[in-house]
Amino acid sequence: MERRFNWGIVLGLALLGFSRSVGWAMNKGLSFPLLSSYTQSALVKGTILALEGLIGLFVPVVLGYYSDTLRSKYGRRRPFIMIGGILAGVAALMIYTSYALGVPLAGFALSLAFFYLSMHLYTAQYRALMPDTVESGQRGKASGVITFFEWAGNLFFFGLAGYLVAKAVSMTGEKEGIKALIQTPYLKIPFIITAVFLIGAALFVYFIVREPEAPEIEENETLGEYLISIVENRDFLKFYTAQTLWWMSFEFIGIFLYGILAYILYGSASEENVKAVTSLGLLLMALFNVTVLVGALPGGIIYDKLGRRLSIILGGVIFAIPQIWGWFIHTKTEITVALGIAGVGWGILMAASYPVVGDLLTKFEREAFTGRYYGFFEATRSLPVLLAGIIGGAIVDLAGENYRVLFPIGAVLVLLAMPMIWFMKNLDETPKAEPESDGLEIELEV
Repeated sequence: MERRFNWGIVLGLALLGFSRSVGWAMNKGLSFPLLSSYTQSALVKGTILALEGLIGLFVPVVLGYYSDTLRSKYGRRRPFIMIGGILAGVAALMIYTSYALGVPLAGFALSLAFFYLSMHLYTAQYRALMPDTVESGQRGKASGVITFFEWAGNLFFFGLAGYLVAKAVSMTGEKEGIKALIQTPYLKIPFIITAVFLIGAALFVYFIVREPEAPEIEENETLGEYLISIVENRDFLKFYTAQTLWWMSFEFIGIFLYGILAYILYGSASEENVKAVTSLGLLLMALFNVTVLVGALPGGIIYDKLGRRLSIILGGVIFAIPQIWGWFIHTKTEITVALGIAGVGWGILMAASYPVVGDLLTKFEREAFTGRYYGFFEATRSLPVLLAGIIGGAIVDLAGENYRVLFPIGAVLVLLAMPMIWFMKNLDETPKAEPESDGLEIELEV
């Protein structure tokens, strides 16, 4: 029997996505500036931040696989979500504590690594819950809502951090935003709020949202067989490869934004210049997330109504064009406009790409395996963090600390991904969905 669209379930998942995005935004917004207190090497900072990608390359793949076969009265996904969410909240507090206590670089890097591990303990399970509970023809709409909340979480954090930096600057008279924040009690606030959201949302989903009954798996493939089956299926292989390319493009900007801003505006990414652009970086991240929200909801609608290929390619092209322009920009206004346009394209791309794996599993009658395939989905989002952190840092160092070079390279990666999407054979073949339910009810755990 086909499931009806349930707004309560979707909004519950959106809340979980919001909290996770607050956590990842904390990492994006504060880790690079705090690491700049330890070292000025782009390669060292990029390598430490790339631990997120290394951990995400393996943990979601393995735990997503085992969550498919888990049989418990608490469901297949929710136990992972609760444990991972609680540990991630604790890890967020550990990052602040290790920095505040002045531990050496290795200790601070370990606290970041524990945070990355905790977040990835339930990444695949969170992703798998959407196709588990939403029919194929309505996944674009669900993805649009969830993507909207995810990037609203980013916006919330960057707005909060920018506000706290402004207050710290006003209180201390220090011109460099991150230095001012460090000198006040305000530095702890983003980490505490992040921990509250991560723990609270995980407990909410665990105790309130009910999973559908797990489908029977008659012939369960081994971990190795499932990895081989992905490589053998051309559509999955093309999509995962394309996603790796466009996420690597995004991570060039996400990891090194402060360095890019410092180089363009001041001519170098010294510790002093990086900390001087912290406030601007947080504001630009907030702006980027506002425009991502602008693209996310219509991106989900376009996915359901106008076709998968066109919606993904449209988002990719809009995201790539400002990066081509990025090689030529020199002013704060130009940077702001470029990131704003890129955000619209990224919102469309994210909303249109999230449901693809679930729809392909429906097409190939493999819906019992959403955990493992979304685990691999997350691995191809984590691999770019690993590659972008190390390769991006090496490129910058080889280019004489020229961070601007990351823009055109990122654009090329996105454009290389688009033909792979266009030539996917089964991307637009999706069954019709059942009408949505009238209420906003959440299925309560009994």
